[in-house]
Parts: sequence; C-alpha cells; structure tokens
Amino acid sequence: MSDNSQRGNFLQALGQAGVLVFLVAIALIVRSCSFFDAKATITNTSEIAENTDEFMGNSVTVKSRIIQKIGSSSFTVIDGRFFRGEPLVVVNASGVPFNLPSDQNIKVQVTGQVRNLVIPKIEQEFNLDIQDEYYKDYINKPAIIARYIVLAPQPGQITQRPEQYYRRQVTVTGKVENIRSSVLLTLDENQLFGGQDLLVLLKAPPKVAINQGQTVSITGEVRPFVITEIEKEYNFTWDLNVKRELEAEYGNRPILVAETIYHPS
Repeated sequence: MSDNSQRGNFLQALGQAGVLVFLVAIALIVRSCSFFDAKATITNTSEIAENTDEFMGNSVTVKSRIIQKIGSSSFTVIDGRFFRGEPLVVVNASGVPFNLPSDQNIKVQVTGQVRNLVIPKIEQEFNLDIQDEYYKDYINKPAIIARYIVLAPQPGQITQRPEQYYRRQVTVTGKVENIRSSVLLTLDENQLFGGQDLLVLLKAPPKVAINQGQTVSITGEVRPFVITEIEKEYNFTWDLNVKRELEAEYGNRPILVAETIYHPS
C-alpha cells in the first residue's frame, strides 16, 4: 500500500472517531489537598462579596483576574468586567509558590476556604506567616485561603504564547473543536486571541462520552509537542504514519497533557 493510501486511511479512521470518551476525575492531589473538595462550590468573587455569610467557612472555586499582589504570597482577584466590583484577597496556603502572570488578561483558578481575614487566626490555623502591614485594607473582610491555585488561560492564549506556560499546570475551558482519536482532541482557540486550536492528550482512553462542540474544562501540564518524548513518558506506541502526520501538523506547538476533564458548571 502506498504512503498516500496509508495516510488517507489514518485520517479517515480519525475522522470516524465521532465521540471522545473522557474520565471525570476530581481527585487531583496537591500536597494532600484535593483539587476539588467534595464540598467546594464553583462561584465568583462578586457572589462571595455580596453574600458573604452564605459562603463563610465553606470551600469554593473561583476563576478570576488578578488585580494586585499583596505581600509575598497573596493577591487580589476580581471577576467583574473592566475590573468593577469588590476585590477579594487570596492567601496562598497551598505550600507551593505561585508565580503571578504578567498579563492581567490571564485568569487564575483558585480553590480554598472563605474566611474572615483575621490574621492571627489565619496564621495559626493554616500555619502561615503573614506580613500584616500589607493587609491593612482587607482586615475583617472575606478572603479565600487557597489550597490550590492554577493558571486558567484560554486555549488561544496558550497557543499564541506557549513559552510562558511550558511545564506549568493550567486549567483550560473551551469547546471541543476536533476529535482526533480516543486520546487526542483539540480545543477551539477562541478568535479573540488569534492563536491556533490547542491539542490535548489524554494519558489513557477514559470512560464518559462527550460530543464534538461540547464545552469542557481540562486541567493538566502544558509542554512542547515532541512525539518521541510523549511516547516514552506516557508509554504510547504510534505507528510511523501516525507519527509523521502528528509531527507535520503539531510539531513545535504546545500540547496539554490532561490530568482531569470535567463539565464546568
């Protein structure tokens, strides 16, 4: 069989993969703290500011823009358009340093407990050393004591400037654009950012079916697409024609290696 025929058969087989199966895994562990606590509520900073009593003491997940760094390990976030609304302090209690993005258009996803910012109590309960002088404008106001913080860019933000995301954990929400195989799909780049669609690799074929065009949120690591490294590290074995096709289309582009995939609320 000619190379052209083999290539055509490969593309036809990928095109027939009309449904991708994926695993809804919510047990991503970060230093003994699950990514999504069983009681965590997906919400936004405006809701927390306006209905503080309802959220106080509970675990939440928010996706917001960073406004300002506070002290050595905290920052303020807001989800209102044009930075309107009441900023909310996020105190990093994850035990893992988090480098803030230089671009304020890049959102972050934070999971943690809503608490009244009384510094002595927070320091004692979460084993933190907080520099009080930086927090004077936020004392006795609601704050999120974060157990998990991750960048949350759009697919096109990653493909447009991939170097700033390489080897970092991210959470990306987007529409499934193309299902390439049981372990490969692309997310729509969102034309606002002018990038290319983002290639996503699942480490194994998961078990819950979704359709092309469905919106999903994916958490994983961004890395350059070097097919020999991917094969070795994740124990994949693609035949020569598959490798040629993937390298031609995705070589020197970023790939998101998925840890979890779930439907956003």
